[in-house]
Amino acid sequence: MANPEHMEMQQNIENYRTTAGVDSVQLVDREAKAHLESYSTAVKHYEADDFEQAVKHFEKALREYFNEDVECRALCEGPQRFEEYEYLGYKAGLYETIADHYMQVLVCQHECVRELATRPGRLSPFENFLPLHYDYLQFAYYRVGEYVKALECAKAYVLFHADDADMLDNVDYYESLLEDGMDPASVEPREDAAMFVKRHELEAELIKSAAEGLGFSYTEPNYWIRYGGRQDENRVPSGVNVEESEVYGLSVGKKLSSKIDRDLTEGGPLLYENVTFVYNSEQLNGTQRVLLDNVLSEEQCRELHSVARGIMLIGDGYRGKTSPHTPNEKFEGATVLKALKFGYEGRVPLKSARLFYDVSEKARKIVESYFMLNSTLYFSYTHLVCRTALSGETSRCTLHPSPHGSLSEQLSLHCCSALLYMNDDFEGGEFIFTEMDAKTVTASIKPKCGRMISFSSGGENPHGVRAVTRGQRCAVALWFTLDPLYRELERIKADEVIAILDREQQGKRELSVNPKDEL
Repeated sequence: MANPEHMEMQQNIENYRTTAGVDSVQLVDREAKAHLESYSTAVKHYEADDFEQAVKHFEKALREYFNEDVECRALCEGPQRFEEYEYLGYKAGLYETIADHYMQVLVCQHECVRELATRPGRLSPFENFLPLHYDYLQFAYYRVGEYVKALECAKAYVLFHADDADMLDNVDYYESLLEDGMDPASVEPREDAAMFVKRHELEAELIKSAAEGLGFSYTEPNYWIRYGGRQDENRVPSGVNVEESEVYGLSVGKKLSSKIDRDLTEGGPLLYENVTFVYNSEQLNGTQRVLLDNVLSEEQCRELHSVARGIMLIGDGYRGKTSPHTPNEKFEGATVLKALKFGYEGRVPLKSARLFYDVSEKARKIVESYFMLNSTLYFSYTHLVCRTALSGETSRCTLHPSPHGSLSEQLSLHCCSALLYMNDDFEGGEFIFTEMDAKTVTASIKPKCGRMISFSSGGENPHGVRAVTRGQRCAVALWFTLDPLYRELERIKADEVIAILDREQQGKRELSVNPKDEL
C-alpha cells in the first residue's frame, strides 16, 4: 500500500494470497488513514469522469483531513527534544526554557502538514497534497454545474499558490459563469482553506521570530510544491482538451527529480510536419523526457518489421546471448551496417535496409532539435531489436543497462537515448521509468507504431521494459553522445556507404571505393 507500483512485492502478495486461499477483499491494510483512503477513492471517481462521486469523496477527505490535523497537533503536546541541542550544556532560565519548549511544540504542529500527506510506510509526502483537494474540486464542481462552489475552490487553491496562472484564469472563467447581478467579489475562498492558510502563515512567522531570539536554526520548508499538480486535460476548464494518449501509470503528485549537471533544455521544434507531441518530462514524472507520436508511418512500420525478420540474429548486440536480460524472452537484433550489408547481398530489399538508416537519422534530428542542443549529436549505438515471448515462462519485469554498460555511469559517453517503436500487436512490453530503487514505477508507456520516447541517459532516468508475455515487440534503440570520440564505428562506415549510394543515385559514378567492398 505504501509502494503500490512495487512489482516484486505485488507478486509476493499474490503468491501469499494464493497459498493462503483467500480473496483480495479479505486482505486489510491495518495502517490505512481514512483521509488518504477517501482521497484515493475520490481520485479514482474523478479519473472515471464520475464527478458527483468525486465531489462527495473529496469533501469527505477534507473533513477527515482537518479532523486528523486536530489529532496530529494534539499529539505534539508532550515532551520535545531538538536533535541539534547539546542538553548536557543546556543552561537556559525558566522563561527561556518554557519558550523553547513551546516553540518545539509549535514546530511539531507545523510539520503536521507533512505528516498528514505521508502514507504509512513512506518517507516522503505527497507534494502539494492539501491544495490538490481544492484543485480537483474546482473542476469537479464545474462539471456538475456548481459554479459558485467551483469559484470558491479555485480561490482557495490560489491562497496556496497566488501566482498560479492557470488557476487565476480559472477564477476569471468561473466568475464569467456567475448569474447576472452576482458580484464575483462576494464569493470568498473556502473558509476551511482560508483559516488553515492564515494559521499556517502566522505559525511560520512566529517560529522564524523565535528562532532568531532563542538561537536555533530554522528554515521554512516549501510545503506546497506545485510539482504535485494534476497532469490531466482538465487543468484549465476553459481551454482545449488534450487528445487522449496511451500513456498509463502517471502518478499524481510525483516530485521531479533533481537537475543534473548537463541539463537538456526542452521544447524545441519537432522539425517534421506529422510528428506530434504527447508528453513532456513533467507529465512523465521526471526530468528531460519526451514522448512523441507519428515519427513513423504505418507503412514504414510494416516495412521495418519485415526487414527485421530478414536481418536479425539471436542476441545480436548483446554478445550473442539469446536472453541477455531475462530468460522469459528471446532477443534478436541488428545494426545499421548489417542491414545495409544484407541489402547489398540481396537478402533483404536495399530500400528497406536504407529505411532503417533514414529513420534513425530522423530520430537523431528530432532529439537534437527538441532538447535544443548547441552541439552536434552523434550516434554511440544504433540497434534494431525484437523481444519475443517464450512459451511456458513466467512473466517478469526486466530493468537492464544498454549494450555498452550502465547509462548512468558514463555521463561523458552517453548524452541521451531514444526508442522508436514499430508495432503493438503483442502483450506486455511496456516501457517504464522507475524511482532509483528500480522497482517503483513512475510512468509506463505502451509502445505502438511510430511512437518515440527520448530521455537523458544519466542516473536521473532509471528505466526498463516489462517482459513480453505474448508475441514479438520490435523497436529501434538509439544511444547518443555529444563527444565525437565515442561515435559508433559501424555508423561511420554506414554513413560512408549511404554517401556512395546517394552519389550513385545522382549519376555520379566516378567512385574510388566499391560500396560492397566498404561493407
